[in-house]
Amino acid sequence: MKFKKVCLLAAGLVAAGTAIATSGCSSKSSDAKLVVSTFGLSTKQMRSDVLNPFAKQNNVKITTQFGDSSTRLTQIEHNPNSAVDVIDLAQNNAVTGAKKKLFKKLDFSKIKNFKYLSSDQQKLAKDTNTVPYTLNSLGIIYNPKKVHIKDWNDLWSSNLKGKIAIPDFTTTFGPAMLYIAGDHAKVAVPSDNGKAAFKAIKDLKPNVVKTYSQSSDLSNMFKTGEISAAVVGDYAVGMLQATDASLKYIVPVSGTYANYDNMGILKNSKNANAAYKFIDFRLGKAIQKKVASASSLNNAPVNSQVKLTPAEAANKTYGDIAKRAKTIDFYYVNNHMSAWISQWNKIMNQ
Repeated sequence: MKFKKVCLLAAGLVAAGTAIATSGCSSKSSDAKLVVSTFGLSTKQMRSDVLNPFAKQNNVKITTQFGDSSTRLTQIEHNPNSAVDVIDLAQNNAVTGAKKKLFKKLDFSKIKNFKYLSSDQQKLAKDTNTVPYTLNSLGIIYNPKKVHIKDWNDLWSSNLKGKIAIPDFTTTFGPAMLYIAGDHAKVAVPSDNGKAAFKAIKDLKPNVVKTYSQSSDLSNMFKTGEISAAVVGDYAVGMLQATDASLKYIVPVSGTYANYDNMGILKNSKNANAAYKFIDFRLGKAIQKKVASASSLNNAPVNSQVKLTPAEAANKTYGDIAKRAKTIDFYYVNNHMSAWISQWNKIMNQ
């Protein structure tokens, strides 16, 4: 597909440090450029609802890199001089990137819509030099023709032996899965550094068919009957129900765990002015409302000016669900990440 003012191309995520692919654009294209590294889910909607409108409005040529958060962060770590200007990351990866000083120190006066974020969201932005643009959380999606699930504890039922998928530990909600296991064990993860939670994960293993890295993997697994239930981020619910409308999604009344997706400008960005405009654009009322649609990115808004109807709020971390969503201290989590990944792999991969 050819564009006069915007060129969008998904770069291959073959190895850390892979150069972002570029495409030939019309000689009439703008001199302004922006390289955006973002999530690999709902790429069509990301292009049509966010990237293309921004490019047209600001006369900017955009190149994109799509993939999961942790892989793209690893690429940046191994190649700090990459061409990426703006990167979208899950909250735990944003914390890691900030600790490793991968991001430009932000001048928040250049982001006009920053004032519409809550005080907690503004604090997160200032602590990490990344700006939250949506909030998501974890729930359970299942086939009601095969199983009935009301609570997190139901995942441990023997009726679900060999029937569920859970996020891999290195994904956005991998750490949250450990916290859910801690809740099941009735021992908070920080109180014993996850010891009881990992025992609960071991107890859960017989029920787990797959620990997945891409939410899109679940569609075919439900379709073939390989799984009857999965623990999943709410951002993937629309995509999964589009392939099977009978799937039911619940967020247990006992609560859930939340994650912000954040935007950061890479320290060595050569297009910082366009990057600031892009961040401000994505925080704007109009675009926040647009991407909240289930037919778009299903992103819960962070701009306080955006109000959703009950129908619009479905399957989002908004309203009552947002109130039930618990936060995770990712500074604590990331300090234990290496050891926890090793424990997780010993349980799940042996």
